[in-house]
Amino acid sequence: MKELRIVFMGTPDFAVASLQALVENQYKIVGVITAPDRPAGRGQKLHESAVKQYAVSQNLTILQPTNLKDESFLAELRALQANLQIVVAFRMLPKAVWQMPVYGTFNLHASLLPNYRGAAPINWAIINGETKTGVSTFFIDEKIDTGEMILQESIAIEPNDNAGSLHDKLMDLGSQLVLKTVDLIQHGSVNTTPQIEFKDIKTAYKLNKDNCKIDWNESMTNIHNKIRGLSPYPGAWCTLINNNDSVSVKIFKSEIEETDHNFVTGTVIASKQDLKVAGKNGFIIIKEIQLPGKRSMDVKSLLNGYTFEADAKML
Repeated sequence: MKELRIVFMGTPDFAVASLQALVENQYKIVGVITAPDRPAGRGQKLHESAVKQYAVSQNLTILQPTNLKDESFLAELRALQANLQIVVAFRMLPKAVWQMPVYGTFNLHASLLPNYRGAAPINWAIINGETKTGVSTFFIDEKIDTGEMILQESIAIEPNDNAGSLHDKLMDLGSQLVLKTVDLIQHGSVNTTPQIEFKDIKTAYKLNKDNCKIDWNESMTNIHNKIRGLSPYPGAWCTLINNNDSVSVKIFKSEIEETDHNFVTGTVIASKQDLKVAGKNGFIIIKEIQLPGKRSMDVKSLLNGYTFEADAKML
């Protein structure tokens, strides 16, 4: 059985579960690479990544390079004498880094590769209405998320899942897959398979303002899936026109009501209890919404203090 010396690379909460699983299973973590501390919040105080906070609590060696190609960082990395590197929710590595350890560098990705390569696999799986997703481990190569597959495990996407709940499920599933992958490497029993390339591979594009905007001309199902696929972060948004005001609002929770109607698409219908928006062949019933400068709130709370005019609409 191989004596492993592991360097772990990751930044957000999603990565912490895998690092914690390795620590709690007594694997030797000789170093943790994570993002530099960044100013955040109103006071612009330096914020440590979730991975750094956990690594500090475990007295692990931490490196926070700004440039992964910098010679001083590469020298520090070599000095750790790792023979395996594990990457979970980090950034693209230069060849000089991923080629360094003798047993390679593997990545945990939150999709069933080759589908949903890229930055936001959890969000896009829901936005695109998938009923199944999963986690994959693979050895890193020159391109993004294309390396030879090691292990893969699937999970159902439930109708009431949003990006937050699915994130947590995949985080736990992924941490167990990391352990299984490390065990195979430790026992020298890894059998990799090339990723199968096919015509209609789906991509997990980086989220931006344009692809997070709601198009009220889409189907009810597509709009609902976009809302839950972007909840709780970054949030699906649209423009609300109300009483000659034009503001951006975010919608975090919705339901579908399929019915025939004669309303123009985007028309807002508000009562004392409900808020819905007319779409094709039905309505999107809004359950949770955020107005500019306000916290996200349930619609009943909003309707207690906010009035929608008869000609209000969402664009």
